[in-house]
Amino acid sequence: MGYRGSRKNYRWAGTYHITINVMERKFQPLGRITGDASKPDGDPLAPKVHLSEIGKMVEQELLNSIRTHYPMVEVQDYVIMPDHLHFIVVVHRDIISSNGRETHLGQVIAGFKKGCNRRYWELTGQPAQTWQGEPAPACNPSPPTLLAVHPQESPTSLPAVSPSSLPTVHPQGQKVPSSGTTGRPPLFDYGYVDVMPLKEGQLEQQREYIRNNPRYRLMRKNNPKWLKPQRASVRTALTLSALRGYLQRECSPYQFNADTWKELQKRFLTDGTVIICDSYGNTQLLNGTLLPVVCHRKDASQFEVHKARCLSAAASGAVLVSARIAKGERDIIDTAINQGYPVVTIEDNGFPTIFHPSERRTDLCSNNKLLIVTPWRYAYRRVNETITVAECKTMNCIVQSICRTKDSWWNEKER
Repeated sequence: MGYRGSRKNYRWAGTYHITINVMERKFQPLGRITGDASKPDGDPLAPKVHLSEIGKMVEQELLNSIRTHYPMVEVQDYVIMPDHLHFIVVVHRDIISSNGRETHLGQVIAGFKKGCNRRYWELTGQPAQTWQGEPAPACNPSPPTLLAVHPQESPTSLPAVSPSSLPTVHPQGQKVPSSGTTGRPPLFDYGYVDVMPLKEGQLEQQREYIRNNPRYRLMRKNNPKWLKPQRASVRTALTLSALRGYLQRECSPYQFNADTWKELQKRFLTDGTVIICDSYGNTQLLNGTLLPVVCHRKDASQFEVHKARCLSAAASGAVLVSARIAKGERDIIDTAINQGYPVVTIEDNGFPTIFHPSERRTDLCSNNKLLIVTPWRYAYRRVNETITVAECKTMNCIVQSICRTKDSWWNEKER
């Protein structure tokens, strides 16, 4: 498990959001989550993680060992979950090891994980032995299963997992056996996931995500189907041939041509004929009256009428559907959300394997107030990339297709 950001130099200063998984996540050895997802922060019953002895050990290593060996690396926000951990790490200057050599963030994370391994083996009855180059001690080829660990419990058995091949160095410089040489299973999975905040506000969003991770876990547990991407869950009435004709009418030759269509087709989710969509949230929102919200420049002078009629329809039970591209569309949809009306939004990118919306959108999805839909395959985008006119037009066409209603429904003159 390891996903690296694009075009990063891990020897340089910067801010990173790191995620590390345990080797066997189903065992959840770091603790357990308790509380009520509906309770606000600060409430005694708010969601929180009760760390096991192993989890407490990982917390100590995270807060103490990294800064001890690498003073230029600071761990800030963090959360230790039952089967993984997140933390923000700030590298204040180029990373130099204790022997004066330049190194990189990967070595920092590897050292942290190896330190955790040593203490994990001690806690689970496999103390690290002094390593003098002699043959590795034999290990049990079929160790028993390690179950979830509660704060008052201390595990005495280990899961059968693949060994780590990473070398281990004792704090005093003495080499100690890695799991690859001893056969002892490591605590953490290989590699790590990192996100480097690039956009304004993104770092605060990641801090918020870390802070609310226990709450998200409980919410997903209570809504196991809604709060994860549902693949190919929405079938539109829009065929590829109909979409192509629509784009040819709506776009200039510069905005849409044969090459543009070829690129779009690579991104569409289809069954070969009709566009289908992935979703996040309760698809039951699609069973009611659906009305598209698409704001055109030609209707700018009538925006207040448009907005009033959309909100009136929402108050009467209709569900508003929009790609939220134009400023007016965002205004109408955000107002509807603030007034407690359910909405459906079209995402401008696909859902990655691990997809976590913002805290507010997660809350809305869990309360059946928001369904997020996307017709696209996921694609990595750099910070300066924007969607094209053809993509915008496609999303607005899909909005109308999902609703099976023209976007001019609100305008009495065009009825």
